[in-house]
Amino acid sequence: MIRIALVGLGKMGLSHAAILKAHPEIEVVAVCDSFGILLSGLNKYMGFKTYRDFGELLEKEKLDAVLIATPSRFHGQMVRQALEKNLHVFCEKPFCLDVAEGQELAALAKQKGLVNQVGYHYRFLGTFAEAKRLLDSDLIGKVHHIRAEAYGPVVLRPAGLTWRSSQTEGGGCLYDYACHAIDLVNFLHGSPARVEGTILNKIFSKDVDDEVYTTFRFPGGATGQLAANWSDESFRKMSMEITLWGENGRIRIDRQEIQIFLRDATAFPEFRWGWNTKYTTELTKPVWYYLRGEEYSMQIDHFVQCILDRTQNSISSFETAVQTDLVVSKMIQNEKSNVPLDAADEQTFSSRPPRVPQKKKLTTSLKKLVGRR
Repeated sequence: MIRIALVGLGKMGLSHAAILKAHPEIEVVAVCDSFGILLSGLNKYMGFKTYRDFGELLEKEKLDAVLIATPSRFHGQMVRQALEKNLHVFCEKPFCLDVAEGQELAALAKQKGLVNQVGYHYRFLGTFAEAKRLLDSDLIGKVHHIRAEAYGPVVLRPAGLTWRSSQTEGGGCLYDYACHAIDLVNFLHGSPARVEGTILNKIFSKDVDDEVYTTFRFPGGATGQLAANWSDESFRKMSMEITLWGENGRIRIDRQEIQIFLRDATAFPEFRWGWNTKYTTELTKPVWYYLRGEEYSMQIDHFVQCILDRTQNSISSFETAVQTDLVVSKMIQNEKSNVPLDAADEQTFSSRPPRVPQKKKLTTSLKKLVGRR
């Protein structure tokens, strides 16, 4: 049995607690949070040993691994503490708000030979995993454009301050929604070398962005567009869609299906020319425990299997998560440095002589027209 502790008991932490408790190869040794009433309830009804101090938990308990589901700004410090205790670490996304810190922790985990994983659960969905396989097989040829979209109804009115609505805590649509889409782009195609024209708009929030737009430029010439909005109530829940255009067709992926259009299917016997569809029901393996979606259980089971197999080949490692953090950091820097087009126009044309007014010519033309009538 893998002895694990869970720190952070918000929405995701409680979901993880239920999944961990149900896993046949995991023993939940303890949980940690600052909310005393919640800890008392978990101790009374689920039998968890509880702590309010993460350092004390690490000192007192004999563990193999930890799962960190705290607000993002605590990730770096807690991951480091766990790695220094030679523990395998699963950390919720985004990994680190400071890219340099994330790179140090990824290197430390690799040096110590510890399993490390970040909670980008979309990588475990059957549709996106299959799309990765198909793209690697060169099904649509060289990719020349990508569109990534993420929408949902998270923030629909001005709300009180929580960590998700605080910039310093790692809140906002960019870190909560858009980073999933960015991670999928990295997973399916590769990380962009450059970002341009980033827009981080506030709709209801005061301190963080509610909608995100940017343009990607990839090594090799491909381009991409990202659009994310967590204030869109036309969606009942979070929706994720990635579309890739290649020389031999296109692939559109969401959690339900993969739609594929091929110009030439000669080299791929399982497909035909034109439209093809693969559904999640044929691509998803059953899980031992279902909560919110198969992908949540599958990512925990993958973490467990990596520990049992003593391999660091995680589908969603610290190293891959740092690549996503790096793109996010580039977008923030790009948004801050954008020069408005009208300012550039004024600068460009300020040295040109002013246009000659057309008023006199127009008046003369009107007089001629009146005279004719």
